[in-house]
Amino acid sequence: MQEPTSASTSGTATGAGGGVLRVAVIDTDSGFLHVLGKRFERVGWQQRVLASPVPVEDLVAMRLSALVLDVAVLGPQCWEYLEKVATRMPGLGILVCTGQSSVAQRVRGLRLGADDWVGKPCHPEELMARIEAVVRRRRRAEPQQQRGPRVSGELEIRGDQFQAFVGGVSAELTKREFELIDLLAAAEGRVLEREEIYQRVWGYAMARGDRSVDVFVRKLRQKLDRASPGWRYIHTHFGVGYRFSPEPVDPLPVAEPERTLRAADEPAADDSLLEPAGK
Repeated sequence: MQEPTSASTSGTATGAGGGVLRVAVIDTDSGFLHVLGKRFERVGWQQRVLASPVPVEDLVAMRLSALVLDVAVLGPQCWEYLEKVATRMPGLGILVCTGQSSVAQRVRGLRLGADDWVGKPCHPEELMARIEAVVRRRRRAEPQQQRGPRVSGELEIRGDQFQAFVGGVSAELTKREFELIDLLAAAEGRVLEREEIYQRVWGYAMARGDRSVDVFVRKLRQKLDRASPGWRYIHTHFGVGYRFSPEPVDPLPVAEPERTLRAADEPAADDSLLEPAGK
């Protein structure tokens, strides 16, 4: 990859909202890493180069702003690893930067938790701008994460943990599922159109025919139904979008059990039937 000669358009050594950006890159392309490293150094970003996937605990210890990874380096475990990182590190910006890929692969990666997908070869300035955009979206959400928990029905939505709880037990939401329920719950009963949901959760305009919002709402409902079966939280407005409003489910009428006869309830035996014959 040829390094551009123009001045960096990033223009800052800090990420959106302040603080030096710390970016880890899982890649083995030496030319790509060399050029990218020089650009990072020029604007004051910190870079960690990883030749292979590392345990999520190690990524947490690095206190990263963003992770750039090539799924080709991860091999068959790429999808599992991507989902694990996205789930365990909900505040981390994740960008996939890889070679030729199919629409199905890109859709799968984005649905598992990647914030963006960039094809190689790519201009380092574009990649850096995308990193900044992802980090900026994350940091804009920080004030919401710092607020107190929101309680709706049996559900406790905690922005500081990117999770929802029922009776102290986690609903085990993924990062994207939490962002979805947090957005809907913050709307306070208003109907949000699918396009608006996609724009605010995924960060860009929804393509015609994209069903990602419906897919994630279905997954979210299934988890909420398991965690809080006595309540319904998300309501569909067909042709429009979705509304969050906790409503208790009317219990089904319980059939009365058949009465079991006790010994005292049984009819008394006719003693005459027990007399010996001819007495």
